Amino acid sequence: MFGRKSKKSRERFYLLPGQGGENFHRKQRVIMGWTVAAAVLFGAVLTAVMWWLSRPKL
Repeated sequence: MFGRKSKKSRERFYLLPGQGGENFHRKQRVIMGWTVAAAVLFGAVLTAVMWWLSRPKL
């Protein structure tokens, strides 16, 4: 039931290149990779700023 839907979407016909098929799925994986990398970087920067602000001042 679940496998049939994803397979069907990969076999769909698209008018222009990049609208679907393997190129579309590859583009989505690249976007997801950059999104995860940006989230990890933002989290690290936010953690460093919070740590720096919470240090005891001398």
